[in-house]
Amino acid sequence: MGARKKSAPKRGSLGFTPRKRAERIVPRVRSWPEVDLGKPTLLGFLGYKVGMTHVYMVDDLPESPTSGREIFVPVTVVETPPLYVLAVRLYGFDLNRGLYSMGEAWVEPPRELELERRIPTLGSYNTEAKLKELEESIELARVVRVIAASQPKLTGGLSKKAPDLLEIEVGGVEDVKSLFSYAVSKLGKEVSIREVFQVGQPIDVIGVTKGKGFQGVVKRWGVKELPRWHKHRKGSRSGPGARSSAIGTFWETPQPGQMGFHRRTDYNKRLLSISQDGYAVTPAGGFLHYGLLRSEFALIAGSMPGTVKRPLVLRWPIRPPSWYLRHGALSPKIVHVSVQSKQGN
Repeated sequence: MGARKKSAPKRGSLGFTPRKRAERIVPRVRSWPEVDLGKPTLLGFLGYKVGMTHVYMVDDLPESPTSGREIFVPVTVVETPPLYVLAVRLYGFDLNRGLYSMGEAWVEPPRELELERRIPTLGSYNTEAKLKELEESIELARVVRVIAASQPKLTGGLSKKAPDLLEIEVGGVEDVKSLFSYAVSKLGKEVSIREVFQVGQPIDVIGVTKGKGFQGVVKRWGVKELPRWHKHRKGSRSGPGARSSAIGTFWETPQPGQMGFHRRTDYNKRLLSISQDGYAVTPAGGFLHYGLLRSEFALIAGSMPGTVKRPLVLRWPIRPPSWYLRHGALSPKIVHVSVQSKQGN
């Protein structure tokens, strides 16, 4: 009987190492794109994953092999109730500290938002005085961002009342004063997804994947299991790095640990539709594990990370595809949207 080979390629990318649990259910956006739109706009939005279905649409990408023909496209339904802008924050830049906060101005939220469930104490607001201080130091500012709160009570499938908070950068032009004026104009108001994105453009989707708990190297990294017909003293699923108490192993060696519930980014997912007619896509009895759609929603091509009801951050593309750079946002022509009796995630 020949000897077993000493090495075998494992499955799984080292680019995502360390595979640790996400710090929060609403992922923080680590970088924002630089876009030139000629007008200020928010560069991100927050939505909630509903489920998946499929559509038939006319392929409108000129370079596609199926251009002009009807194609089948799986889509994810994301409910996107309007965001409520709570605060404006300015950032300066220093070679030693990098980006640093120069201050922020909060507006008193409406009672129905129930912000105290997320932030118990905010103190005094003094919105006008804070805005005046920020305006006096606008010359030193490099980045303008807003703090927006979601409104889960407006959705049809979420039972929680506490809003989710997200810091969104304001972009579209280079003039910081224009960005600040736009952010102040939206302070204390609602912003819809139609004000942020165009139908047909690509977007990045940032979310937290499904959690699978603590797993061994066979399931986590795809390490080959030893033959079970041998009398293995330490089991057939053990190997280099299989024991958590191993000391002195290389970092590339497969190790057991957390699997799933990781922060991940899906790039260049195309936004196919924005609508308020939930009955056009909702199956009889509602989406599985979610229910009915009661607010604005978006159809995004492809799958999204995470489970149903998980918050997803939609962002302007940070590395847009070549077709978008050449042709811009093409208006997709959807022929048919499937409405099945049961929908999974």
